[in-house]
Order: sequence, then C-alpha cells, then structure tokens
Amino acid sequence: MFNRILNLSPEASDWGGGDRRRGADRRLVNEINRLHAQVERQVRHMNQLAKIGVALSGTRDLDLLLEMIVDEAQAFAHADGATLYLVTPERDAIRFTIAYNHKLQLRTGGATGAPVTFPPIPLQIDGQPNRNNVSAFVANTGELIDIPDVYQSTAFNFEGTKKFDAAFDYLTRSMLTIPMRDHEGDTIGVLQLINARDADRDDLIAFSDETRDLSASLASQAAVAITNARLIKDLQNLFDSFIQAIAAAIDEKSPYTGGHISRVANLTMAIAGRIDATGEGRFAGTHFNSDELYELRLAAWLHDTGKITTPEYVIDKHTKLETIFDRMELVRLRFELLKAEVALKMLNAQPSLATAGDNGNFDDDSNGALPPELIAEQMRLDEEFKFVASCNATQEFVPDTTIDHLKALAAQTVTTGQGSEPILTPDELYNLSIRKGNLTVEERKVIENHALMTIKILERLPFPRKIKNVPYIAGAHHEKLNGKGYPLGQSGDQINLQARIMALADIFEALTAKDRPYKQPKKMSEVLKILNFMVKDQELDPDVVQFFIDQKMHVEYAREHLGPEQLDVE
Repeated sequence: MFNRILNLSPEASDWGGGDRRRGADRRLVNEINRLHAQVERQVRHMNQLAKIGVALSGTRDLDLLLEMIVDEAQAFAHADGATLYLVTPERDAIRFTIAYNHKLQLRTGGATGAPVTFPPIPLQIDGQPNRNNVSAFVANTGELIDIPDVYQSTAFNFEGTKKFDAAFDYLTRSMLTIPMRDHEGDTIGVLQLINARDADRDDLIAFSDETRDLSASLASQAAVAITNARLIKDLQNLFDSFIQAIAAAIDEKSPYTGGHISRVANLTMAIAGRIDATGEGRFAGTHFNSDELYELRLAAWLHDTGKITTPEYVIDKHTKLETIFDRMELVRLRFELLKAEVALKMLNAQPSLATAGDNGNFDDDSNGALPPELIAEQMRLDEEFKFVASCNATQEFVPDTTIDHLKALAAQTVTTGQGSEPILTPDELYNLSIRKGNLTVEERKVIENHALMTIKILERLPFPRKIKNVPYIAGAHHEKLNGKGYPLGQSGDQINLQARIMALADIFEALTAKDRPYKQPKKMSEVLKILNFMVKDQELDPDVVQFFIDQKMHVEYAREHLGPEQLDVE
C-alpha cells in the first residue's frame, strides 16, 4: 500500500532501492510540510478574517470604519497599497475615500483629515457604462478583477496609474479590484489592492488565488459593516431630526417662545462641554462620555415635550384675564353699560336733560347742559376702569389695598340683557387678585404638569440602555436642590448633574428672553442677582452657576441672543 502511495516499483527493495525510497520519503515529508504550512496559513487567515469581522461589526464611526477596512485589507493581503472607493449617493460615480501606500508612506482621506485630491471616477461616459477604468468596471459589473501585471494588461486604460508611478517614482504591478456589495446585492464601493508582496522576500508578486478569495470575503464583510454603520447613522439622524421637529412644533404652539427649546438645548450642551473640558476647580475630574453627552442633548431637545398637553391660552397668557381672548373687553363693556345706566337714571330724574348731548351721548358736555355730578360720576367710572386695566397687567407684587379695592368694585352691579351682573365676576376678581405674575394657582399647576407629562410621554419610548435616563433628565429641569421643585420633589444628590445643568440653562433663557410680551427683557445685572438669590435659596446648583459665570458664558450668550441694552455687566 505504501509503495503504491509513493508510486514506487517493486524493485525498490532491490539494491539501490533504499536511495530511491529515501528520496521518496523526503518528497513525501516535504509535501506534508507544504500542506501543513498551507493549512496553518489558511487557518491563520481564517482566524484573522474572523477577528477583522468582529472588529468591523463593533465599529460605528464611519470614518474609523473605512480606515480599518483599508488597513486590514492591506495587511491581510500583504499588499503595498490599498484604495477604497464609495459609490456616490446619485450612483453616477465612485469617489476616492481613502488611499494608502505603505512604501510611499502616503495616506489621504478618512480620519486623517488630509483631503483626497483625486477626482471622482464616472460610472458612465456618454450614457454608456464606463468600461475603461478598472474600478468603474468593477462597480458597474460587480465582477472581481485580478491583474498580475498592470503594464502587460490591455484590458483597461491605466494611463492614470502610469502617471502616478511617474510622479512618485513608483512601480504598480499587481492589482486586485474587488466589488463591495450590500445585503441587497447593490455595489456600494470598490476595494482595490496594489502590489502583492512575498512575505519572506518582499518581492512583488501576483495575488494568489487564496488571497483573492479571502480578500473578497473581507470586502463582503466590509460592505455589511459599512451598510450597518450607515443605517445606524441614518436612523440616528432621522431620530434627531424628528426630535427637533417635535421641539419646533412645541415652540410654535406659542408665538412668543419660538426658539426657546433650541436655545436651551444649545446652552445646555455648551455648559456640559465646558465642564467636560475643564481641568480646574470643582469640575476638574468631571467628564461625560459620548453616550452621556448624547443622552443629555436628547433630553434638552425633549425637555418641553409635555407642553403638547398644555392649553395654548395658559402658555401664552400675558394678562391676568386672558383665556382664549382677553376678558378685559367684557369688563370694558360692563363699565360702558354702567356709565349709560347712571346717565339714564339721571335722565329719568331730570327730564330737562333729555336734550343734552348728541343722540344720548352723555359724555359730551360741549353744550354745558350736563350736571357736574353726572360728569363726575362718569369720570370716576373711567378711572375705576383704568385701575382695573392696570391690575390686568403682569405685576411682581400686588398690595392688600389693591385687592380690597378690587373686591369693592366687584360688589357693584350693572344691568345687562341677562339681568343684574357684578361689574367683576368672581373668576375675574380671582384672576385680577393674583399677587405675582399672571397665573392662578390652578393655571400654574397646569404649567408645572408639563414636566411630569414629559416624563410620562418619554417613558413610553424604548430608549436604548446607554441613553435610558433621557426621560428623567428631560423632566427634571424644574427640580430644586431644596426639594421644592417639581414634578418629583427631589433634592440634593437625588438630582443628577445633567438635570442641574439643564435647570440653569432653562431658567437663564427664560430670564433673559426678549420675546415674551408679558414681561420686559431683563438686564444681565438683574439676571445675575436673581441667579444668586436662587443659589442662596438652594434652588440652583451653586457650583454650576459659579462655573457658568466664571467662564463668562452669560456674556457669550448675551452677545449672540440678547439686545445690547441687556448686557450691562460683564
């Protein structure tokens, strides 16, 4: 059996057969060693390919991924250079994305920042597929092209390659051009390897069948990784755009708060970024990873999501009597009716006054016929209406004397088509008696409820584990360190740093906003005083506020968003 395997004749046992047998043994051993080395190399390549696949699948940064593909392909195939082309979105050309040449120490594109100066390669010329350029041909046909010697090939136009060689004193010989196809079979790019080298002697050689097959497998893995990275990036961009669209829609609910969410989001991220970068003070050791920053950015854009449940008249309320419309007009009508009622009573009591005025206009005293008491009463009612109108405006403090005066007016009645009515209804009196601002207790609770609704709405979304705190951070921007905030009433360390940062950004934007009709824009000196009071009252984080001021971020914000008259201190 052994003789048949070695193809030996029976005479091998004769004299001299021992030498032939030993020669055959050596050939067999050499063949076994060659096969063993080949198997080991294939196993090593397969293991390497598996490791590359794992690395590619774990990379989400597209630039880093493309760099990895080029580096791994060049090292895997023992190639001198590698170039990666990607098909343009219009699918009319392939563009150089990364080019690397080990011998020339040339690297452009990708994460290097070095721009690729080579122009895109058109996939069509005069309406026909480009078959002259090997990379375009591969992109168009999906075929793998292996060229042992570029200078001996007539299948494609290599004038560009030859010009490159002349310019860089280089010799391009072997070239392996591989299509990269996605899961739908569409070519998304081309991987081109240049100049295979013998691993032992470093000589230029043609690409082996084994290298060609394994490189094609690597290109396939790379295509899947690129597709996945693009898909994830596209989904993230879609999600981010959708969130910003929601934020814009919420801002548009009120014509007076347009841009509030974007300003808060940008300021929040500016503060967080500055804290992350500092190497001094309280936050010297504080750092946010990319997931934490993304989580905070999403929360900032979504922090007012709950306002979609808040009635517009509450959000936009800029006078105390405003609901769907300003009820001050109803009060004005009652005062006018009361003035007419007083005049009619006086007319009935003194018939001689019937000819007074023009068409019963008893406010006109041009003919001197109106008695002084009527004039005085109507002037008094006009002053009372002006007083009520002044109470309708937003105020920081309403004294008891004003409340008592309003109550006295509310006790007066006027006759309307519905019978006798108070000059001020109980609800109007209640609203006009608001001590500070223009919201009632009930309306303030409606406003405050937006924070809880933000949490409830966002908790219904399946946020990934790495950004699972978005609902809490978004809804906690009104929490206070002293526990008197809302909606959760948390205090101290229960409130994380991200929520504390957003709380400052939100209150600072609200204090400095110049587009609110119900308040005058505050000067920066006044804003800083309010912030200091809020720190003393343990409402805002003192370290965050102090860092914000020390970094002059209030000045930077004012120069970008506020009027010059507001920046009275720096």
